Formats: sequence, structure tokens, C-alpha cells
Amino acid sequence: MSPQPSRSNTRSSDKTVTSRPTHVSRVSSGSRRHPGHDSTSTLVGSAYERKVNELDTVPEKVNSSERLAQLRALMEKENLQYYVVPSEDAHNSEYVAPTDKRREWISGFTGSAGQAIISRNNAYLVTDSRYWLQARDQVDSNWTIIEAGKPGQPKDWIDFLSSRVKDAKIGIDARMISHEKATLLNSKIHPLGSKLAYPPQNLVDLIWREKPQRSKASIFLHGLEFAGESANSKIAKVREWIRKQPPDQHVGTLITSLPAIAYLLNLRGSDIPFNPVFQAYLYIALNPSSKHPHTLFVDPVKIKPEIDEYLNSIDVVRRDYTELWAWLRLRQWGDGKVIISPETSYAVSLMLTHMRYTIAPSHVEVLMSVKNETELAGMRRAYIRDGIAFTRFLAWLENKMAQGYEVTEWEAGHRLTEFRRQHKPEWMGLAYENISATGPNAALPHYSPKKGNALVISRETPYLNDSGGQYRDGTCDTTRTMHFGRPTPEMCEAYTKVLQGHIAIDTAIFPEGTSGQQLDVLARRALWKDGWNYMHGTGHGFGQFLTVHEGPHGFSSSIPLVPGHVITNEPGFYNAGQWGMRIESALIVTRVNTRREFNGHIWLGFERLTCVPIQTRMVKEAMLTKEEKAWLKDHNQRCYEILAPYLKDDKTTLKWLRREAERGIGLANPAAGLTIDWD
Repeated sequence: MSPQPSRSNTRSSDKTVTSRPTHVSRVSSGSRRHPGHDSTSTLVGSAYERKVNELDTVPEKVNSSERLAQLRALMEKENLQYYVVPSEDAHNSEYVAPTDKRREWISGFTGSAGQAIISRNNAYLVTDSRYWLQARDQVDSNWTIIEAGKPGQPKDWIDFLSSRVKDAKIGIDARMISHEKATLLNSKIHPLGSKLAYPPQNLVDLIWREKPQRSKASIFLHGLEFAGESANSKIAKVREWIRKQPPDQHVGTLITSLPAIAYLLNLRGSDIPFNPVFQAYLYIALNPSSKHPHTLFVDPVKIKPEIDEYLNSIDVVRRDYTELWAWLRLRQWGDGKVIISPETSYAVSLMLTHMRYTIAPSHVEVLMSVKNETELAGMRRAYIRDGIAFTRFLAWLENKMAQGYEVTEWEAGHRLTEFRRQHKPEWMGLAYENISATGPNAALPHYSPKKGNALVISRETPYLNDSGGQYRDGTCDTTRTMHFGRPTPEMCEAYTKVLQGHIAIDTAIFPEGTSGQQLDVLARRALWKDGWNYMHGTGHGFGQFLTVHEGPHGFSSSIPLVPGHVITNEPGFYNAGQWGMRIESALIVTRVNTRREFNGHIWLGFERLTCVPIQTRMVKEAMLTKEEKAWLKDHNQRCYEILAPYLKDDKTTLKWLRREAERGIGLANPAAGLTIDWD
């Protein structure tokens, strides 16, 4: 591990922030003795070029009238009463490549979750609570927003659609809906005399004239020093799992999930922004032979000679990505059944026909969710590295705010990215789009600022930053909320309750067999006491240099937590239209020793990966228990002890970090009209 920041391309000029009239005089941008290491510095060289030249334009609201008219003309030709445009791609991915953003193109809504449902006369966008406000802002008057999960509203798009169709023909691209969802939808609409139809071509693709091309980026190896287990070993585990399935002549499994394929083969790609995956299908044979081998279906342009050699070494044959459909149609897997997961596209199960497949939960997803010791060691390194960058950013931002500078949400997110970029070669990019939000934007859980319309960070409301780096040895996901003035009592009370929920999860001890869903109430209990809540999940699994959302486990899942699971802990509170707050840290599920050890050594708890201080300014000390106060103090002290050795050349950050470790809780009481902070 080398978390020590590199010294490349980071000095600054005062042009990185915009000054405003203030009684605070502007100070020099830092010493040149340690270029790139002083958090008071700004940007020159390639870093400054990136900032000035970045094309981060504000998307114009789409006028969807012509697009909807063209789509409805095609619907009429196909005799469709409804057409569904999902968010997902052919691999059921949460985040998709630009060429697969069909729902965004037809509606103008850029959120990661939501379905467009178009009828002959109306258009509906169904999305969850994370995106209600964003959707209203982004779509035009042709669209009606369906707030899924809201009391009195349908729980999801399938409920919405099945509640209104009768004797209707509903079109959808069979590749873009999972077997599980298609089966559920069919069961709901069939009694109503309605049915699903699958036009041979995607109707949106037929009218999207400037559709982006698919990525041609090369696939690269994810070495054993990061993966900790060979692809041959992983494939053997999958074959053993196939062998143990109920006897039904299973000959193999077809894997369509992109993260699962990348994990199993120890390969990574660049086909989807922020997600190091590549478009492919993978068939694993129970008894591979020259006639029925393990087969990777992938665009050959992405395969360099060394990757071909590697695939040969693990006995995987390569075929073109588009050849999957002929392979299925001609039954080239041999005689017997193929196991597919419920998330596999319905097009695959239709092509297989129901006599030739078995549905079973993805075993690869289970394997990849339990990190081995090499992966966990890598994640610890990655979170220290990311903690250094995040801490330098917080010190920089608080320093600039104290000096009277105006810093926009976009500028803040950009600066944090530059701090992370200094950790090359381990740094591979961002794990997801920066969530950098102030005022009402912080009340949008998935808001991401654009350069042209970002707000200036307020001193009156909390500032929320939810972001993370992708490193060769780990995927990071951290949220911290700061206040740069005097928070209101309501803000302090809400923040303290969010912190109490965060601490309750972090310190939980529980027996084997306990699921995240059973622990979820701990994060909400303090908020629930006053009738407050948040409408998103409390936490999710995440990958090891893979996707930021991963695994069957999470705090909304009934899957039992086991040692080696990694999971985020992220309670929040959102005062719609005014402000929002969230505290997120990453955890490893680990075994713990208890005093009584009832029923033996079966007790589990959490190890905290995240190493970023939690600001105490908004905390109401009187609301905390003795144990909660000790936890907060210990956390910030631990951050200082771990990060200080890496920050010896950045005196400003080191001073800020020491102050955060030593400061009291909350704001000092004002005296004689003066506001005095603990620093």
C-alpha cells in the first residue's frame, strides 16, 4: 500500500474559487515548499486545465413531444396500447452505458432508477423517493410523475401498470426486463386480458438517430494481488455448485450480470462510467469439453493478445458478443438444462424455452459478496487512501469558507476529485458521480451538481458530500455533512439523531443468522421517536474495484450477514426544499468476542473501514449518551492517529485533523454577541 499522495500536477492559483466582498482578507494560496501537499493550495497545470476545460454542461429540459409522437407511431404499427422503456440494459445493470440510456433520452430524466411508460395518449415516469423532486424538475409537461412507494401510490412500476391495463397489448424489449419481473408482470396482467409483446427491435433505438456508439475500451486483468483468488478456483466453485443442484440434467450456467462476469474471470473493463465492467455473457460448463467449453461472449475489439492468452490459460473460449443468440437458438450448450438467475433478461429465457432452463439465485453473487482476506486488506488500504483525500478536501473547504471565499457545489466536488487523483496509480476514477450539495439540493439524496448551475455553498445550511474513489484494491463510498456557520436547533437535533442511528449500527452486536433488515430499525429509532424518517435504505453491499452497489445483503435485505460481507451505514434526514444531511461509513462484518458467548462463538459485529472525521458542530451534546460521546471522540481520534503519518507534509490538513480530534461537541455558547467556535 502507498497511501502517501503523489506530488504530481497539483499546485494552484487563486482562480479556483471566486472571492466575494468580505471583511476577511484573502491569504496567499500556500507555501511552495511542498507543492501539491498543502490543502490551502489551488490548482495549476493539468489539474487547472481539467477544471477550466471540463465540459459539464447543464442539460436542457428535453422537449419530448416529437420523440413521443414518433414512438407512438411505431406503437400503432405494432398495435401496442403501452410501451415500457426501463432504465436497465440487457444485463439488468443499475448504471448503464450512454448507448443504453433509452429512458433518459425519451423522458429527459437522468436518475439511475425509473421506468417510462407510454400509452397512446399519456406518458408516465415511475420512480422512487430518491428522485421525485429531480424528476419533476427534469421532465416536461408531457409526463406525469408517479411517486412509487408513497402512501396511496403504487409500490413500483409493475403495480402501476397492472392497475390500469385491461385487454391491452404492452410492448417491451425482452432484453431489458428480467425473467423475474416479466414473470411477475405477466401473472398480474393475464387475468385482465392483457399480455406482453416483444417487438423484434427496440422502438426507442429506431427513433434515436444520434445514439452513442458502444464502448470499444480494452479489457484488462485484475491481478491476484488484488483478487486474492484465481479465476480457475472461482470457476471450480461454480461448477461444484452446479453439480450440487437438484438432479435435473444441468449442464452449465449462463451468467449475464456484468459485475459477476468481471469478478469470476478476474477481469475489468471501462464500458460503463464509474463501473469497471465490460459488456459480455459467460457460460460455465459443468463438464467443459472442446464441443461444450466455457464460453465468453464479448466484442473482439476489446481483447488484446495478452487477454486472449489469459482466457486460454483458464480454458475459456471467446466468441463474439452477438453470437449468444445463435448459440442459444442452436442449443450449442449440449443436451440438458442451463441454470440462469432470476435477474437474467427475459429474452434469454424465451430463447432457451422453459423446458431447458432452471431458475436459481446467482451463486456468483454470493461468492463475490464475501470478501477474502486479500480483498479486505486491499479495501483497508483503499479507505485510508480515500480518507486522506476526503480529509484534505474538508480541511481545504473549511479553510476557504472561513476566509470568505464563495465555493460552488461543483467546485467542491471537482476539488475532492483532484485530491483523489493524486493517488495514482492506484486511483482508477470515481466510484459514482459526486453528490455535492448545499441548501435544498442536499434534500435530494442523489443530486449531482453541474458546472453551469451549481449553487454556492451556504453558510446557513448543511453541506453534504457523498462520493468515493475507485482504486485497484477497493471501491469507496463515504458521506459527510458539514456546517460552516451557526446551525439552527432543528438542524442540530436532526443531525444528532442521524449520528445516533449511525453509531447504533456501527456498534451493533448480533448472532449469526441476523439479517441487515433486522438491524435497520437501529438506524431509524432515534428519528422515529420524533416522527422523522428517511425514505432510502440504510446501507448496501459494495464491490472490490467493482460496482458501488453489490450483493444480496444490505440493511433492506433478509439475507443473513456473514463475516466478510462489506456494507455501508448511511442514515440521513431530508427537509424537503430546505436542507438535508447524511452520515455514511463503510463496514466489514466480523466475528466479535462477547462476555457470555451464549450458544458459543456465534456473535458478529462491524469493523469500520471509513477514516474521515465526523464534524461535531451540529451535534447536541445533551442528547448523546456517555457511550455515544465516547464513540464520537474515539472515531475522530482514530482518524487522526491513522491519517497523521500520511499528512506530515500538509501542515494545514494536519492542524485541521488534530483540531477535529480535540475539539468539543457543538458550538461554544456565544458571549457578548460574539460567536466562538471550539477551534
